[in-house]
Amino acid sequence: MSEDKARAQSMRFRDTESIMKVLDNAYDAGIKVFMCTTYDRVGDIADIVKSNPDRYPDFEFYPCMPYAHKYANSVGEVGILETLKRFSPSGVLGTMLTGAMSVVTQDVNKMLRLLVDAEMKRFEGVKTPVIFLQNVITDFILGLKGYQFLVEFHRYVQEKYNAEAGFITMNLPLLIKVLTENGIENPIVCANINKIGFRMCGGVEAYKEVIAKNNARVVAMSVLASGAIPPREALEWVCGLEGLDSIVFGASSKGNIVQTKQLIDEFWGL
Repeated sequence: MSEDKARAQSMRFRDTESIMKVLDNAYDAGIKVFMCTTYDRVGDIADIVKSNPDRYPDFEFYPCMPYAHKYANSVGEVGILETLKRFSPSGVLGTMLTGAMSVVTQDVNKMLRLLVDAEMKRFEGVKTPVIFLQNVITDFILGLKGYQFLVEFHRYVQEKYNAEAGFITMNLPLLIKVLTENGIENPIVCANINKIGFRMCGGVEAYKEVIAKNNARVVAMSVLASGAIPPREALEWVCGLEGLDSIVFGASSKGNIVQTKQLIDEFWGL
């Protein structure tokens, strides 16, 4: 909720070493999963983890794609064709041919697969058991009722990367309904879940009802409502939800990480 704080954190984490210190603190506290967007520097982090298997034997990444700002900024800087060259997973020619074929045949699935491959390049050699589709795409597809693309994403990451698909959304009740109706059983869905209904389309009671059905593996994010709720109050409420599977939280210090994990362990009886 603070632009000044966001700028200060951006400066603080401008080098990979600073990021790794936070990840080391989390790993040593018993948190072994890093959920991240596919921004450029994450490749350096993956390389460090891959190069130190004895230090990080259980480290897992949950990539969230696409990193939309990266593509938007690149198109603004160098145009569409140069952006394709920058992020091509299989060479410029292959990208252009695949893209052209997609336009001609209107086969958007080919573009979807191209996007996934480009984003996954930086995670080669590390564990990525779940690959998430960002809400900017998930909810756009929901709005267009292009549900077949969600099914294709689920199928492709399973077949190509031996991973499960995850979906981030700002509309948990609608997404779970759509996924289950389209044959995706017990889907992994991540959404804002907090006691004041911050960015929860449909409202708190609708979310509680859907989560309690336990027909999806629900990951709660933004449990502090961007800082509007004190940690103990926020975590006690969210940990009390019947059917909630896990929690993802943002942190930038060892004290913050340890305190948050201790509270979750306390309220979940871990």
